[in-house]
Amino acid sequence: MNEPRFSAPGEDQDGDTDADRRGGDRFRTVWRIAKVTRDGDAGLWRVRNMSDGGMMLAVEVPVSVGERLEIALSETIVIQGRVAWCEEGRCGVAFDAAVDGNEVLRQLAAEQQSGDYRAPRLPVHTRAQLITDGAVSDIELADLSQSGAGFLHDVPMEVGKALELVLPGDIRRQAIVRWSRGGRGGLWLTEPLGRADLESIRHFKS
Repeated sequence: MNEPRFSAPGEDQDGDTDADRRGGDRFRTVWRIAKVTRDGDAGLWRVRNMSDGGMMLAVEVPVSVGERLEIALSETIVIQGRVAWCEEGRCGVAFDAAVDGNEVLRQLAAEQQSGDYRAPRLPVHTRAQLITDGAVSDIELADLSQSGAGFLHDVPMEVGKALELVLPGDIRRQAIVRWSRGGRGGLWLTEPLGRADLESIRHFKS
């Protein structure tokens, strides 16, 4: 039985070749961030395109052929697969089981339009700092997305307060306290983190 096809180096990303039409496995261009979990690591990687049998991801961190990946396109849509090829800046993943690509994209669009949608977040457990009015407070990060951060804290936080978040590696972002209660809080980053900053949670291990 032939493996599902998916975009490879030098191949038309839109996948409208004769072979694709024969296999009924057309590529769909997708610009979306997915949470990718692998052995001992997790990151936010960009989906470039997908078919019923696989997808191409844009990623700068090292990836190995044969490596197993769990790809969460949302909190409810998670796909398992393995790396079939990789080159600088991108890799191709073959799904363990074929999916209905059109239905997946329809579900993702419906979720994003609903009031319950949340951007993908990474579990990050490390120390960071908040700087406000010249004072420095230590916090414990709980999770990160491109435009938000969840954290644990010991001192009261004023909702709406503007401050600076300092992450491991001296990554600094201006932020606003969105909520704070019971020793937990959430920040909105007014300057989003770059995708490359979030491709591996190992970057944030202090």
